[in-house]
Amino acid sequence: MQDKTRDISIDYFGQELGFNIDNSISDAQFYPQSQRGIVNFFDRMASSDYEGTLHEIEEVCKRLNLNDWGVYQLVDQISNAIYTSPASRELYSWFIFNKLGYEVKIGLGNKFVVLMHYSKKVIYSVPSYSFGDKKFYVLSSYVKSSLGSIYTYKQNYPNANKALDLALEELPNFTKNLKSKTVSFKQFGKVYSSTFSYDINLIDFMATYPQADYETYFNAPMSSTAYDQIASDMKKYLNKTHSSHAINFVLNFVQKAFEYERDQQQFSREKVMFPDETLYYDKSDCEDRAILFAYLVRKLFKISVIGVKYKDHMATALYIPMKGDSVKVGDRKFIIADPTYINANIGQSMPKYKSVIPQNFIMLSYGK
Repeated sequence: MQDKTRDISIDYFGQELGFNIDNSISDAQFYPQSQRGIVNFFDRMASSDYEGTLHEIEEVCKRLNLNDWGVYQLVDQISNAIYTSPASRELYSWFIFNKLGYEVKIGLGNKFVVLMHYSKKVIYSVPSYSFGDKKFYVLSSYVKSSLGSIYTYKQNYPNANKALDLALEELPNFTKNLKSKTVSFKQFGKVYSSTFSYDINLIDFMATYPQADYETYFNAPMSSTAYDQIASDMKKYLNKTHSSHAINFVLNFVQKAFEYERDQQQFSREKVMFPDETLYYDKSDCEDRAILFAYLVRKLFKISVIGVKYKDHMATALYIPMKGDSVKVGDRKFIIADPTYINANIGQSMPKYKSVIPQNFIMLSYGK
């Protein structure tokens, strides 16, 4: 006979969510604190009534349209609500991620239980361990220097082979907590402004993101609420304007509507922003502006755009029939548009980068 269930509730980025947890799960302990304890914990989970909770998690993921990072945050919050012990939290998350089909490993270090996620793409500024040709990342708040060498529980589980993918192709369906903001800039002696709404719940979710590759940010969408309002303002100012002037106007908007500040000064760490975050924060750097401009210009004008990465700078380039500074990708010539070079128009590179070969290009997918 199953123990009766215990309810837990979490505030998941503004969504009040409840889950039924079997008593045998809630009461499970990591004991002894050794390899044997890992096996004991997993066996306790496997013999519990975990299917009900797993089904509830899957239903929430579907209803909220969660990507893999959203799933990670959800499981993490549930485990934190069940257990006070960090080790038990990691072990429960390990079990649930296995059942959700993710390839994860559990490690045992000096006083630490470590959950590691397999990712095909690099996740920056977090500890990682290689197993064969696969790299696994520690996403909880441990520091690698404190982990040292770890024993890895080697058992693999059927159908748990999915890599964690940080791509944010669609935004989650959160209940919105909208706030309003107005930004403005001066162009040829006239002040232009745009007022838009941003969603605090979405901003809070994005703030939890680990540092992913540039493609993740360049290919992420902007919230339709913010985009529609900004697009409406842009089109109002751009009515009957020649297309090249219109694109320059949007470029100047991104250049001058936000203060410039490096990540280390603003966040004390490297942080690449999603488009919605650049709108939310008053300050941003070259990467953030390039990502925001790339999104706006391809949505407003249906133009092909790429990110242009130099050693210490990020710009964009547009596939348009204009003259000016350019880069070549394959047999296509893209015209430079630099959202950080104040008052520069399309085709104008910063002088220090005119003759510099970019390190690489960030290619954007389309259809968003």
